[in-house]
Amino acid sequence: MKILGLLRHAKSDWGESDKRDFDRGLNRRGRKGAELIGAHIRDHGVKWDKLVASPAQRVKTTLEEADIGPAPDWQDSLYLASTETICDVIREQGGDADRLLVAGHNPGFGDMVFELVAPRNENALFDEAKVKFPTAAFAVFELDIDEWADLAEGCGKLVHFARPRDLDPELGPEHG
Repeated sequence: MKILGLLRHAKSDWGESDKRDFDRGLNRRGRKGAELIGAHIRDHGVKWDKLVASPAQRVKTTLEEADIGPAPDWQDSLYLASTETICDVIREQGGDADRLLVAGHNPGFGDMVFELVAPRNENALFDEAKVKFPTAAFAVFELDIDEWADLAEGCGKLVHFARPRDLDPELGPEHG
């Protein structure tokens, strides 16, 4: 069994209209959400063997604020990646890690929930995650595989899903 974590970047700063999408950072709410989800990830109990991440500025800043370690392995192909590309990166970069954390973007991460969870493994967490994989959301999957190269559709079960608003209601959508 392998453990896969997905961490979507925190709320980006759309006020930085003079920057290209790749270079946008986080707004104040995003920094708070990243810090909060980082504490949650550290307390969750999974010690991540490896972290691969999109090099976009909002992912970099999320990881800086979250302070979850280990040092990121930046993968250019994760920037706005499709599920197919995300799966390819996992297969190629997982190596001998048993617990792999990937940091990146939607819509790919939201689609990964559907890609990895077989209908027989759908549960209440799946029901939450399938509605929306919001900024700074953190998901953990147990994968019924021995090697990352074996990653395939329906091989997983969603065992944890947390959003900043679950940890602090002030970070919910109704608080803008």
